[in-house]
Amino acid sequence: MTENSRQRRRGRSAPTIYDVAERAGVNPSTVSRALNQPGRVSAATEARIREVARELNFHINPMARSLPTGRRGTIALVVADITNPVVFGIVRGAERAAAEVGYTLIFAESQESGDVEAAAIERLAPASDGMVLATTRLSDEAIRAVAASTPIIMINREIDGLPSVAADVEPGIAELIAHLAGLGHRSIAFVSGPVTSWTSSRRWEALMREAVAAGLKIVEIGPNVPTVDGGHAAFGRVSASGVTAAVCFNDLVAIGLVKAAYENGVSVPGGLSVSGFDDIFGSALMVPALTTVGADMDEAGARAVRRLLADAGVVPAPHEGDRLPTTLVVRDSTGEARRDVD
Repeated sequence: MTENSRQRRRGRSAPTIYDVAERAGVNPSTVSRALNQPGRVSAATEARIREVARELNFHINPMARSLPTGRRGTIALVVADITNPVVFGIVRGAERAAAEVGYTLIFAESQESGDVEAAAIERLAPASDGMVLATTRLSDEAIRAVAASTPIIMINREIDGLPSVAADVEPGIAELIAHLAGLGHRSIAFVSGPVTSWTSSRRWEALMREAVAAGLKIVEIGPNVPTVDGGHAAFGRVSASGVTAAVCFNDLVAIGLVKAAYENGVSVPGGLSVSGFDDIFGSALMVPALTTVGADMDEAGARAVRRLLADAGVVPAPHEGDRLPTTLVVRDSTGEARRDVD
């Protein structure tokens, strides 16, 4: 250890980037690139620098890092409802992708309110390098206004000219309609989500196309709050419609509808087949286990963060696409149509 290094270590208890550089035999700028921007130095050099950093218990100071680069080292994630299990996957995937490059994920909940979401964005934007808007409830105009001043990417929302990661609902919905038609169902209901939900509109349009093509009658019942209580409250309208199968906006709505059906003496699937979307944790554990159209939301969160960081020049552009496949998961909540309908 040189005299300069010993003086630096005597003057402070924590190791510095200069200590790591000296031990690894590289310049401090090389240490910075290796720890802040993986892939910018050779794999062998990066591995050596990281090993030395671990030996010295050296950690990058995010506040100091932001001074020369203008970057804060944080990504903000805004979700509509943190109690919805589908958010768990988004958060886990986003956190994993952020941590891989030394970024910190911060998040807020909009509580299904556009006004609350706008306020959260206003608070988080100055503290982050970019924002992931998951199942946003803002209007297209409001989102464009945010994008004009803050780098953003959306999950399950598409607006021309803005980056997004969304589920490709058509394959899963085509499988679902074929499944219901094969069970003898001729009339189905879509128990929709909030009026401000782009995802709800997208699912309804795809369901309508597939149902008409299959010769099925279909009706939309909604809007509904996208929760168990929302599904429970929709049962009376579903029952009055006379349909034999209900496709719900998400699994939470489906769970609420099943609960209300049993409370009213209607068996599932004998009296009413019920299915949902998202394949959340718990959908396989309920009785009957829920038929659902699922997508990998963990991957959605990871892709959104990687795309956001790539657009900022922090990581190389990813090769993955912006559409996630959907797949039908058949369980016990769908069965043959009852015989008392035409």
